[in-house]
Amino acid sequence: MCGRFAFHSPHETTAQLFALSDGSPDLPARWNIAPGTDIPVVRIAAGGARELVSLRWGLVPSWAKDRSIGQRLMNARAETLTEKPAFRVAFKRRRCLVPADGYYEWRVVTGGKQPYFVHAASGRPFAMAGLWEHWVDPETGAALESCVIVTREAAGIVREIHGRMPVIVPADAFAAWLNPAEDGAAMLATLLANEQGAGLEAYAVSRRVNSPRNEGAVLTEPAAGTGSAG
Repeated sequence: MCGRFAFHSPHETTAQLFALSDGSPDLPARWNIAPGTDIPVVRIAAGGARELVSLRWGLVPSWAKDRSIGQRLMNARAETLTEKPAFRVAFKRRRCLVPADGYYEWRVVTGGKQPYFVHAASGRPFAMAGLWEHWVDPETGAALESCVIVTREAAGIVREIHGRMPVIVPADAFAAWLNPAEDGAAMLATLLANEQGAGLEAYAVSRRVNSPRNEGAVLTEPAAGTGSAG
């Protein structure tokens, strides 16, 4: 799964990697992004260009009676996207990319759970597969745009920490993933067939990341007396 991540790359790096349209916002650096908050998302704008926006993490389907369902929909299993009513329409029409410099996962150890920071070995940001939705409150008429991160069975080094991981979309697949005219099921099958854990590294970090109230680059520093996964 993916329950917390970090995104702090400079705006110029992000704009270049995702080929963003001019005028994309320069979002603040964050090291402890939690569900229920607004998170950075790259999607196709009405005019066809790519835009960087902030959407609520916790997908609220368009047919939902109230927004509370979003509290349970922070991750969507890749294996059942075409079956689940909450995701299947968004999977066809509203795919997006969630930029990240790394994400946190918790490994069960003696005495509790040890958080790890999983990141690209290159040190560069990467994209997690996502879906987004537009919901209108039936009582107030207020609109909410929300999103969910797509997950898969863990691979590579991540498998030693947890059984699930985000689906990572390589740069050469950005255009296809974002294009609703592309066959999402075929594209997802190709992504799942790849050894997506090959370019990742992971190391233990402080349990301070357990609280979403804590922030700052210190959260991604290796924990004292611990090493990498493996």
